[in-house]
Amino acid sequence: MAAALLANVLYSTGFVLEKRALGRMPEVTVRQPVRLLRLVVGSPLWIGGSLALASGFGAQLAVYRTLPIAAAQGIFVSGLVLLVLLSTRLLGEETSGRERYALGAILVALLMVVLSLKEGADHVSRNAPYPLVLLVCVPSLAAGVWLYRRTERRAAHGLSTTGVEYGVAVGLLYGVSSLAIKGVSSCLTTSDVGGTIVGLLRSPYPYLLLFTGAFGLVMSQAALQRCRASLIVPVCTTVTSLFTAVLGTLAFGEALPHDPLRLALRIAGTLLAVTVLLAMPKHDDAPRPPAEAKELTPP
Repeated sequence: MAAALLANVLYSTGFVLEKRALGRMPEVTVRQPVRLLRLVVGSPLWIGGSLALASGFGAQLAVYRTLPIAAAQGIFVSGLVLLVLLSTRLLGEETSGRERYALGAILVALLMVVLSLKEGADHVSRNAPYPLVLLVCVPSLAAGVWLYRRTERRAAHGLSTTGVEYGVAVGLLYGVSSLAIKGVSSCLTTSDVGGTIVGLLRSPYPYLLLFTGAFGLVMSQAALQRCRASLIVPVCTTVTSLFTAVLGTLAFGEALPHDPLRLALRIAGTLLAVTVLLAMPKHDDAPRPPAEAKELTPP
């Protein structure tokens, strides 16, 4: 539990620092990934944010070794409250009334998922069949990249967006990354370091992490610069958590609750979160913070 709460703080802080750093940079795009990487690695503030996110990754590994997937996701999403507070205070972002209701409903939905958990009754799985993992992950990666490209084309035609589509696309990639982290955590052992390394290299998990890390970095930074962190990050987090909780539970064989009440809470909470996500506004009608002055560079 302590590791999960620490991961929440690190992830929220990391996203806010990266967003603040991106606001001081020229416009970045996924069509110029080398330029994007050159800009972000030259920003100490962005480096600080990325280090916070990397530390959150380490805390997440510890969580997955001790908590069922669904329980871990319920706790991770509780960090949305901290993210919205930090975005308001440090970035000057404001959410519309409809968005605040939607975020509140998402928190209620994920509270229902947490209430469906029972200590000692939920099995923490350590492995999953590799073909099943790939069957879940590969189509999801393709869907995330396709949705992102579709959103980019709409933005290129001048159609405004809140970032919901960006959040869903990046959330799918991070959902796959979360399953890969779960897989890596199940392979880690201190008794046979050599065997652990060989086992990891024979699994799909490091390669999934490499793909989602490279594409997720470029995609998320471009999206985070264009849209409000207070909306895009909660959407991304919700998609990641639902993806991991539902498909990860099935892939790793962590059975659903047998108790009817707990089962109803878990299913109802998942459906409510998906419904709210689909109903969120697709155009941006919330006040935007004043744009930070960007340093002018000679042509």
